[in-house]
Amino acid sequence: MCTVIIQVPASSDGIVRLLAVRDEDPGRPWRPLGAWWPHDYPDAVGVLDVRAGGAWLGADPVRGRLAVMLNRPDSLDVDPRTLESRGGLVLESVAGRSPRQPRTAGFNLVEVHGATVTVTTWDGDSIGIEELVPGTHMIEHHDVDDPGSARITRWLPEFQDAAPRGGAVHDAWWADWAVILERSGVLSPGDDAAIIRDNRAHGYPTLSLLACVASVSTDAADVRFAPLQTPGEWNALDFVPPVQPE
Repeated sequence: MCTVIIQVPASSDGIVRLLAVRDEDPGRPWRPLGAWWPHDYPDAVGVLDVRAGGAWLGADPVRGRLAVMLNRPDSLDVDPRTLESRGGLVLESVAGRSPRQPRTAGFNLVEVHGATVTVTTWDGDSIGIEELVPGTHMIEHHDVDDPGSARITRWLPEFQDAAPRGGAVHDAWWADWAVILERSGVLSPGDDAAIIRDNRAHGYPTLSLLACVASVSTDAADVRFAPLQTPGEWNALDFVPPVQPE
């Protein structure tokens, strides 16, 4: 039940701002934001899913591309072992190839190219593509700005009021959004409105593990990450650039 907050600029030369919180099974190994695919995707940086080899979030820092994956309920009635990993779609998107015939479980894939933001959805039956209008939006495991989501209803107005204005790609623009994230952290992680989450109360083995912030323009993507010290529990986040794999 990941969460993404994204600001879409009003002009084609504007900057997209994104805050993404990742929920995952703490027992599933991962690596922090870095260049983990030197042969297949040499221009990509991302958060590596060690088990399947894909990414939860990925970006091309030079070409101004970014993609982040959120799970979505689907109608598939197949053996999950026959499905491909959704993380591969993130890397393909960053390389400029959006999904059209996925062989995966359901998803919401947020794709950023320059100042354009689209959300590609897959429910097991059909693909949907929505280009987001200028403004600040919030996405989790259903529709964009879903009014039926306690999380979105509670926090989207605050993120909209605190949306960053102006600044360059590399500015520390995320301070006001981080304050809102900190305030959300006082909620029980099992609360429907929580952003820093423990989803075991809802029947899923996932907890919030880390957050990323990103600024994307037509020719750059600045991405930073910060882990939670304890899964599902808030701590002050120090966003740092991608690591350099050994």
